[in-house]
Amino acid sequence: MATSLAGKTAIVTGAGSGINLAFARLLLRKQCNVVIADLALRPEAEEVVAAHSSLSRSPARAVFQRTDVRDWAQLECMFSTATKEFGGADIVCPGAGVYEPPFSSFWHPPGSSASRDFPDSNRYALLDINLTHPIRTTQLAIAHFLSKRRGPSPPPAHAMSHVVHISSIAGQTTPLLAPLYNASKHAISGYVRTLAPLDRNHGIRVTAVAPGVVDTALWRDNPEKLRLVREEAGDEWVSAEEVADVMGVLVGDGRNNEIEVVKPCGFDNGLEEKGLVRIEGGLILEVGKGRVRKVEQFNDPGPKGAGNSVGNMPLVDGEILEMLGSGKWGV
Repeated sequence: MATSLAGKTAIVTGAGSGINLAFARLLLRKQCNVVIADLALRPEAEEVVAAHSSLSRSPARAVFQRTDVRDWAQLECMFSTATKEFGGADIVCPGAGVYEPPFSSFWHPPGSSASRDFPDSNRYALLDINLTHPIRTTQLAIAHFLSKRRGPSPPPAHAMSHVVHISSIAGQTTPLLAPLYNASKHAISGYVRTLAPLDRNHGIRVTAVAPGVVDTALWRDNPEKLRLVREEAGDEWVSAEEVADVMGVLVGDGRNNEIEVVKPCGFDNGLEEKGLVRIEGGLILEVGKGRVRKVEQFNDPGPKGAGNSVGNMPLVDGEILEMLGSGKWGV
């Protein structure tokens, strides 16, 4: 059966821009309140918050909670804000993430000029943001959901709670450019699968999307990343809205608890057909341009299709290998 997001509340980290902002917009259109948790808001996100500042202006409200996701106390504050403003949260998306930025990159090791990971800090900021923050936020979400639950467990479908993560096609592939990012997304996919039993036992559904190359500021505002894309050679972008639409279905805005995906047609022949997949805990959906595919735990064929490749990746990998051979890199 279809469920409605109207009257529910979501916490979305990283919703000051990109995929998470697109998801926040979708939720608000569905009359779901949103706590936007981020360090800052891009102008387009400020407009969203202003347009949904009160029920007199919109059927749902958006509240901005300044949040550094590396700080666990600030993660707890997100839930306090959701409880104070809306009576609690039903949906949580720990979506904030970074893509191997110079300030925390395997190829800019701690102590190098570009890195802000100090040798005596014993940590990588990228892993704090991309991995530790989603894990801790999910812990807090599970405790929050169980503490406010009344009635049978598991609850009926319309009363389920949701955590939707953002993995990546980098959770299946291994480009040399981004070792820490790859590791974080492989870990998120495994983590989501691990929590699958919470669905049928406690009505807490933990799922993830695995987007391809998404047209957001994370790419457009970063020349080093943008040069990976060869649009003239056929590389294509996935829109943030395409990813947000799939996230919406995962958290209950679907029909009959199913989603249409592409599936292999026959064995190892490269052909595909469309079919339905049941939405359940542990599900990971790859989102390319105009296509959605279930990522299998075993014997998965890997990403394919438009929006899932960047033509200049081999060039950049070659530059890294050349740098290592020059004697100019070290820790």
